[in-house]
Amino acid sequence: MTTPDVQRSRTQGSGILRTAVRRNVGAMAWGTLLMGLYQAGETAFPIALGLIVDHTMRHRSTAALALSVAALAVIITTVSLSWRFGMRILQKANTTEAHRWRVRVAACGLQPVARDTGLKSGEVLTIATEDADQTADIVEVVPMLISSLVSVLIAAVTLSLASLRLGLLVLVGTVAILSVLSVMSRRIGTSTKEQQARVARAGAKVADLITGLRPLHGFGGNHAAFLSYRKVSQQARQQAVTVARVNGLYAGAALGLNAALAASVTLTAGWLALDGRISIGELVTAVGLAQFIMEPLKLFSDMPKYVMMARASAERMALVLSGPPVTTPGTGRPAPGGDLEVDGVRYGSLRGVEFRVPAGSFTAIAAHQSRAAGELTSILALSVPPDAYEGTVRVGGRRLTELSVESVREQLLVNPYDGEIFAGTLRSNIDPSGTSRTVAEAVEASLLTDVVALHREGLDHEVRDRGSNLSGGQRQRLSLARALAADSDVLVLHDPTTAVDAVTEQLVARNIARLRRGRTTVVVTTSPALLDAADRVLVLDGGVVTARGTHRELLATDEAYRRAVTR
Repeated sequence: MTTPDVQRSRTQGSGILRTAVRRNVGAMAWGTLLMGLYQAGETAFPIALGLIVDHTMRHRSTAALALSVAALAVIITTVSLSWRFGMRILQKANTTEAHRWRVRVAACGLQPVARDTGLKSGEVLTIATEDADQTADIVEVVPMLISSLVSVLIAAVTLSLASLRLGLLVLVGTVAILSVLSVMSRRIGTSTKEQQARVARAGAKVADLITGLRPLHGFGGNHAAFLSYRKVSQQARQQAVTVARVNGLYAGAALGLNAALAASVTLTAGWLALDGRISIGELVTAVGLAQFIMEPLKLFSDMPKYVMMARASAERMALVLSGPPVTTPGTGRPAPGGDLEVDGVRYGSLRGVEFRVPAGSFTAIAAHQSRAAGELTSILALSVPPDAYEGTVRVGGRRLTELSVESVREQLLVNPYDGEIFAGTLRSNIDPSGTSRTVAEAVEASLLTDVVALHREGLDHEVRDRGSNLSGGQRQRLSLARALAADSDVLVLHDPTTAVDAVTEQLVARNIARLRRGRTTVVVTTSPALLDAADRVLVLDGGVVTARGTHRELLATDEAYRRAVTR
């Protein structure tokens, strides 16, 4: 039974293919014309040879022979140029179309509001690369299919002029071959779709393992993680073997059937020539066409397979492109420079958190449980849809549900403790948009100055993917510099100094307080240096705010707080 989701994916996958064809109709028309000319030239070559043989045997003229050679040269030139320019047009259109779909899939993954696709980032990556490429193949497949059909029809008509039996043999054989192969191509489409899904799951598993590699090493879970990846990798490999086996059977069947048809045409033509029903020139034409027709027949018989693969990939892309948004954001904007208020929030381990951060203040939240800290920052970062938790979060006096995601991100920036580092340079990681006016101040405040000074290129020093050529402390300070350089009205930092030494932490805490003076800053941390630099500390314990005061006041009056933060 077909589920509604599967049916929707199929319908929208067909729509994706129609869109790809519609956008490239001009290139496909020119490509079809040129590739049809190429196939016609290929087919015309044995026809011309047969005519030359007949003409030469009758007239034995040197001038006629020279004219025939010139005609063959024209045919060969036509074949060469039409193939070159036809494939150039089609491959350019194919590459451009694949790029368009990659951009669309990537845009869905980068939108402020996530889509409910049920896919992990690694799966989306596979869809944006391999599936986008295979979907765009439809732009090249259709012209090749039509041009191959042109070649087969020319061959059938030419052979029919010599003998109706030969023409019918080509037509009936072609229909029979395509009927057999179309049935086999459906299996290829299903197998390919499953293979892409398993490869995507393996990719998602790799992404998860890379992200958590250091913690896994920390508690000795790397071997279990390896076994988990090996399992999904073996599943992907087994499915790849299945797809290769099906493709092999398909290719073998196509080659065998095409060869059988060519042999049938050759033998029938030979029998007709011996019987005197066709001339020697027509025999040469028939034998030549039987050889040349193998290529267009192979292309023609391969097309159903590629069509099914393109359709399977388009259906997978539809899972991302048609996924509904996780939440529907509002359209309002918060008041600039406003405060931050959390009112009775219940989510996960949070049991009714309430606090207000006045505009322009520096507030620290000491969470005794790391899970509660992560859940609170996830809510403030809009990683959790508003309808997934109870209570209200207000920015600038307005509820998050009333505000557009873009406007919230313009005013409220949440920097997680594991902020991503991207391949590029120090500068591009600190100021990705190239518009910040506070890069120098952010570098100084985060004490990234020693990293900059280490390299001759300074801020233009190369950073590898995920900051693999930086230490943990350097990556953390680089992420902090990026957050400070954004210069947002409200900044939330989650454990920004856990990977640096105590002296550096003390200096960074003072620098953050100085640089952010007059703007709203919230730091979720248990670092004594940051807690001491804050104007006020809120103690989050058991999912609720249990105490308020300055760091020194809480040290003197709250034993649990003193045990949690002193080190």
